Amino acid sequence: MTHPSVHARTQPDKIAYQMAGTGKAISYRELDELSNQGAQLFRALGLKAGDHIALLLENRLAFMEICWAAQRSGLYYTAISRYLTQDEIAYIVKDCGAKVVITSPKCAGQIKGLLSDAPGAPLFFMIDEPLPGFRSWDKEAIAQPTTPIGDEVAGYDMLYSSGTTGRPKGIKRESENKPIDEPNPFLKLLCADMCGMSSDSVYLSPAPLYHAAPLRFNMMAITLGGTSIIMESFDAEEFLKLVEKHKVTQSQLVPTMFVRMLKLPDEVRLRYDVSSLKGAIHAAAPCPVDVKAKMIEWWGPKLIEYYAGSEGNGVTVSTSQQWLEHRGTVGRAVVGKVKILDENDEELPTGKIGTVYFADAPAFSYHNDPEKTKKAFNAKGWSTLGDVGYLDDEGFLYLTDRKSYMIISGGVNIYPQETEDVLITHPQVADVAVFGVPNEEMGEEVKAVVQPHDIGRAGKELEGELMLFCRKHLSPIKCPKSIDFEAELPRTPTGKLVKRHLRDRYWQQKAG
Repeated sequence: MTHPSVHARTQPDKIAYQMAGTGKAISYRELDELSNQGAQLFRALGLKAGDHIALLLENRLAFMEICWAAQRSGLYYTAISRYLTQDEIAYIVKDCGAKVVITSPKCAGQIKGLLSDAPGAPLFFMIDEPLPGFRSWDKEAIAQPTTPIGDEVAGYDMLYSSGTTGRPKGIKRESENKPIDEPNPFLKLLCADMCGMSSDSVYLSPAPLYHAAPLRFNMMAITLGGTSIIMESFDAEEFLKLVEKHKVTQSQLVPTMFVRMLKLPDEVRLRYDVSSLKGAIHAAAPCPVDVKAKMIEWWGPKLIEYYAGSEGNGVTVSTSQQWLEHRGTVGRAVVGKVKILDENDEELPTGKIGTVYFADAPAFSYHNDPEKTKKAFNAKGWSTLGDVGYLDDEGFLYLTDRKSYMIISGGVNIYPQETEDVLITHPQVADVAVFGVPNEEMGEEVKAVVQPHDIGRAGKELEGELMLFCRKHLSPIKCPKSIDFEAELPRTPTGKLVKRHLRDRYWQQKAG
């Protein structure tokens, strides 16, 4: 493992990143120069190690250039989904303390309302031709030297995960003034050791770069000296075409992508040569057993599954061979030790279901939320993501439930509390429950069950009104795909909503 600045000296003309659709690419020398100019601009703007920037960008080369600029200048960089609403973006920008926000014309609609001259407000930059109120990132960066800043130190991503309040929380790694080429043992384990990535690798990135895994894998591919091909957006046939065209060796996917590829007609699906693939890493959502079995049958034993959170507090990994012998597993611990605990924090024996904890694993914290951080750890210092599962007698982990009814749709985490908090403000809604229900392609989709003030109004008209109301306040992915109505929602005498009584009906219908 090393750093792109080193590869810029040893293989300056090799392509580092290339966009799949346009073919536009940058070499290692260009990446080094552009990231140096970005780092120089950050310093010129007064940013020092430990400060924060935020990015709201579509998949494009500049995304990675800016991340590397932040990485080599000791900054925390927060990538924000371009599918969030302005209010959701505003919350993250404020919560992370971004001093600089960088966007593009394509994303300007969600962010232009945040422009402010108030004291302490972030500086807003735009790539390409800036709209009124935005500074030009391109013009200001190109005016900077291409040499490294004098105080290079490693910076880190600080990405956001849903929190118990329904608001996302930043997952922060403490800055330790490490050198910019500090190795990441977790990524080395997954990418180099488990998946065989190296300087000879051609990595295909099919997912939005603002997600943790795509961003980190794209950085790791370049750390190792390989080439990364970035898709502007995922398309099943186009993915297969790119594997053949570029002789792709590794990729990181989510189960939804497998489903879409398997649904292609056989004459399309089997048209492309994917034999160059050496490793297909997947995570983010449970992969249906039959889907994974079909993928292994098609691609061979090249699928590598891991279970981990953005928190980085532990990792399990399963190779295809291990999965075939332990169908349904998410793997065996490779970072930390898996412990299954009951409600009294006592360890449970093999085969017994309880909360999944990692012992002897890296610590983490939730930015600006010490209470949530405290709840993630027990008295022994073991940490949990809140998932539920069990171990078999060989130490392989199986997940049986997910934290707080988190909805995972197409590999994207959706926290139902946010949606409930919006719907409950509608004048026709007396009570509401939001949860995930089965969806063949996406894994899960968002379902709302509403108790209206007037049950006589229950029906398609009110459903449409509520769905439109929701879309005005939340990104579409967080809005219910359908709404059912009940005269009364199940609550305990103390007022606690027993959501599982509702949710179980839909999952039992699927099972039946």
